[in-house]
Amino acid sequence: MREVNEDTSAHAAVRATAEAIERGGVGLGVSELLAKVAAAGAADAETDDATDADMAACAPGPTAHPSAGLPATPAPTGTAPATEAAPPHDVDALAAAIADRAGRHLPSGHLAPDADFFDAGGSSVGAVELVAVLEDELGMEIDLDEVFADARPVSLARRALKSTGAAAVVPATVTSGAPTVPVPVLDTPVLRTPVTPGPDAPAHAAARPEDLTQILADLALADRLPFVASPEPLPPRRVLLTGATGFLGSHMLLDLLRHSDAHVYCLVRAADEEAATTRLGEALKSYALPWSAEVRRRVTVLPGDIRHPHLGLSDDLWNSLAHELDSVVGVAAAVDFLRGYQSLRTSNVLGALTLAELAATGRPKPLHHISSIAVFNEVGIPSMGEDDPLAHIDRLIAGYDQTKWAAEVALRRARDHGLVVTALRPGGIGGHTRTGAYNPQDLSSGLISAFGRFRTVPAFRYLNAAPVDWVSRVAVAAVCEPDAWGFDHNLTGVPNTLDDVVGDMALGGMHVRVHDWDEWRTDALARLQAEPIPELAFLARVLQSPSALKLCEATLKGPAASADRTTALVDALGLPPAARYDARAQLKTFERLAHDGLARLPQKDDQPYLWFSETTEGSVGPVGATPGTPCAMSLTLSIASMHQLVTDRRVDVRGEVTCPALHPEPLTVARGDVWIRPEEGIPHRHGLRHQLLRYRLELTDKDGGRWWLEGHKYARARRDVWRQTRALTVELGREGEPASLAGEVVVPADSYVRDQIDGIMVDPRLTSQEKRAAKLTWLAWFGLEMGRGLLGPFARAAADLLDLRRTQTPTEHHR
Repeated sequence: MREVNEDTSAHAAVRATAEAIERGGVGLGVSELLAKVAAAGAADAETDDATDADMAACAPGPTAHPSAGLPATPAPTGTAPATEAAPPHDVDALAAAIADRAGRHLPSGHLAPDADFFDAGGSSVGAVELVAVLEDELGMEIDLDEVFADARPVSLARRALKSTGAAAVVPATVTSGAPTVPVPVLDTPVLRTPVTPGPDAPAHAAARPEDLTQILADLALADRLPFVASPEPLPPRRVLLTGATGFLGSHMLLDLLRHSDAHVYCLVRAADEEAATTRLGEALKSYALPWSAEVRRRVTVLPGDIRHPHLGLSDDLWNSLAHELDSVVGVAAAVDFLRGYQSLRTSNVLGALTLAELAATGRPKPLHHISSIAVFNEVGIPSMGEDDPLAHIDRLIAGYDQTKWAAEVALRRARDHGLVVTALRPGGIGGHTRTGAYNPQDLSSGLISAFGRFRTVPAFRYLNAAPVDWVSRVAVAAVCEPDAWGFDHNLTGVPNTLDDVVGDMALGGMHVRVHDWDEWRTDALARLQAEPIPELAFLARVLQSPSALKLCEATLKGPAASADRTTALVDALGLPPAARYDARAQLKTFERLAHDGLARLPQKDDQPYLWFSETTEGSVGPVGATPGTPCAMSLTLSIASMHQLVTDRRVDVRGEVTCPALHPEPLTVARGDVWIRPEEGIPHRHGLRHQLLRYRLELTDKDGGRWWLEGHKYARARRDVWRQTRALTVELGREGEPASLAGEVVVPADSYVRDQIDGIMVDPRLTSQEKRAAKLTWLAWFGLEMGRGLLGPFARAAADLLDLRRTQTPTEHHR
């Protein structure tokens, strides 16, 4: 990195790091944290090794670590020194063997011993298969969680040898197909070996000591950023955006183009510009976003990678961007709740520091960092305000939480160097309220899918979630508004309570049972294993991971996030205020989840959510003749969910039709539907009759014969409004033949209120309060639709009465 401080004193680094940790609200004091990662002597430092990642930072060529632009700081391994020295080739040979097996599960077919399996393209499924191969071929019994915690072959080899009692000394050079490079050793003590916590150590400190050690080393890198001046407080015209192929990043790209004049440079991981452009376009289209010529005109696609030094860009391009950009927006991150800190740090921590380096190089630029509410993901944390202390780092268990915490704390330290850093913290990011686009691998989507599929929810305090369109719009507003720069913003929307979620699902016809967390997890996991759902395989793996379960537990037991500063920004800019991510906001997303096989919507065969009786009496006769034969219907109208009404305004029908002119015996309704205001109430016959209801019944007789009935309720500009809402014009006929009978049936006035209002029945599994809410919601919705249907013809009649033209048109004269 250019223009950096050259102070390499270990004491100064430790002191500066301690200050940064204290600013982040770390639970342990400096002395306590140092006690957990006791300093080894200089003599030990000459025999032990720094982490392979930082050794690679000293090596030339493609094997260099992503932090190569930062001054090399040996990062300790956290592995206790061996009591008996062993031949160095033990670790090397085993690491090479593991790397060979791991390469079989990668797209490239190859993995360097010091490279991370997941960063090289490995998947969770591949990790499971790798564990099995290592046991079968090498006799290694290694836990899957250990692979997720640190998936570098050399680290797996070291831990395997240590667990079997063999020495785990890593040689002072790294062999990975590149020239070996000696590890620089400082003359002063370096933080090294974790000690076993004493009896007075807090019981809740459960983070891995080696992760705490690595976090210390990573935070120290921020102290080597240069001091910079403040940027000009002007809306950006040239923006670098990372993560544009991700869920939030893709929406932020479009919002930047829609709500600013900026030209956006998108960093996309790909081999070349053509592949990067193709990948960006496919990502946008997969989220129902446009990839038009106008979008392409204002976007420059840069093939690169946040895990590489200088983002994988050439020196010329790096320097050009450093002097031309107005703003850097970092959205890219590895979002995986199974992987550990060591596996995620390259993308989530070192990538953020590389963006800080770019922001500090050349002309001063603000850095807008997409953090996460996960920085508060400590069980028992009292509050999650924008300026509240972050979680205690020693109490964060999941690697994702740890990396988001470390990145934000490191960037806080960068603020002390003059860098303007804005931390934007979303909570759960829900689907788009209009398009329904969602992130299929997002934990929130997986949980919502499981809630709807299994009809159970775990007890929780709050769900801090907001739809992606609101999160993206507010994030872009902060990027474009200089007054918002340099502060922390919680983009968490309005928290949902357990009652909110249960009520929303009940409104959708999905009555759910509430379990405690352990019971829900066991039940959901058993269901997913009994009937595997490919789209929810990642959720099954999360429910089996101890570290991921801690993340889930902290999320479910956490308090409601507050966002006073964000609310003030939204109000000042006149943006749509945050609203609860409720059933209506989730509607389109839930439809897409159901379409993709993740969720399950209520169906006609499910127990009805709400139902009531309807009886009609009247007469029919041959088509064209005067009706003279009695005809009656005894029906039950029901809905499976309010979702059914909102989407297609349809009611299910069952019951009997008694019509002697059609058949001597009553006919059974095999299938029936009623559409409310079909075709948006488009009128028939020159606008004189507006459709209120349309009935379509499929009938069967006792001998298997099939018949049909088509009925309509119309609104007309007449005084008999009450009768119009009860009268049904019908046509009947045999299946596949035209209508043979026509007439009218009417709901008796004395039974209408008794059956269709007082007689409404609701799913008995609902509480009394939920039943009342269901009835009122149905009546309010149905009354509104009827009012809209009646408004059309009466408005037309009023217009005719107020028409003062002297001569009538032929149509008016006829009327």
